[in-house]
Amino acid sequence: MKAIEIREYGGPEVLQETKRPDPEPKAGEILIRVAAAGINRPDVFQRTGNYPVPPGASDLPGLEVAGVVVAGDLSNPANRFGLKAGDRVCALVQGGGYAELCTAPIEQCLPVPEGLSDIEAAALPETFFTVWSNVFDRGQLGKGPRGAAETLLIQGGSSGIGTTAIQIAKAMGFKVFVTAGSDDKCKACEALGADRAINYKTQDFAAEVKALTEGKGVDVILDMVAGSYLARELSCIADDGRIVIIALLGGGKAEIPLGDILRRRITVTGSTLRPRPASFKGAIAQALHQNVWPLLASGKIKPVIYKVFPAAQAADAHRLMESSEHTGKIVLTW
Repeated sequence: MKAIEIREYGGPEVLQETKRPDPEPKAGEILIRVAAAGINRPDVFQRTGNYPVPPGASDLPGLEVAGVVVAGDLSNPANRFGLKAGDRVCALVQGGGYAELCTAPIEQCLPVPEGLSDIEAAALPETFFTVWSNVFDRGQLGKGPRGAAETLLIQGGSSGIGTTAIQIAKAMGFKVFVTAGSDDKCKACEALGADRAINYKTQDFAAEVKALTEGKGVDVILDMVAGSYLARELSCIADDGRIVIIALLGGGKAEIPLGDILRRRITVTGSTLRPRPASFKGAIAQALHQNVWPLLASGKIKPVIYKVFPAAQAADAHRLMESSEHTGKIVLTW
């Protein structure tokens, strides 16, 4: 099969097309003929040597794919959606997505929602699994003291994660604020449903959030920046609020007022999805199928696709990802 490998750690140019033996599904896995694969920030980190591959995972980059089931352990009880050969699926994978064929734990595979293309389906798994796990499971949006009246702040609203979180949270009736790095990106976020988008380059997001919430602060913050943002987030989080860190784009260290956490009962937490077991991700898949897949099938929400590249142009796709000029998802196709 054709694949895109990381020849050595470095810039986008180290991504090279190659040929690899076809992978064989193990027990509990299926083999997918890949039509499209999503690009994600962890792929960039892996390419630069800053995101180690889990033991036993493919060294090829790529954490989400869409395509057709070829074969595999389809009689396994973990096949909760009754997938069979020939079915269109999308899947969250440990690696290996930048290839014509990819194996995936059957628990992490979902049928493509009705009406979505392979390109749209490939943009679902990584962001939708991440948003559900961190906003609704870990962040408990809607389950705090203010219930359905809770509010969400998304740092980086124009990213793939951000555009996904905006749509899901709004579809479920929550008020959503976001930050973005330009007026155009702010407008795009508001067009997706954000109640207010704040240009973090020209405005103080903490002051804006406090004004928007009449001084109370937001209940949940989805934070992919961390670093110096954390202290500012503590100043605009509500009592009993939850800050969920999913990336460290602003740095891995922060100086924060710990007294605020004690006095106001604030939770600061975080997670990474890749090393979690298939059973954990399978539970997220079931929650998505029940709560979010109907919203996709009805057209109430849909993945935002910024640009599609042929797989051979993976280096150009990574350059775009690193530029942060995009709004939504970047996808490779075979």
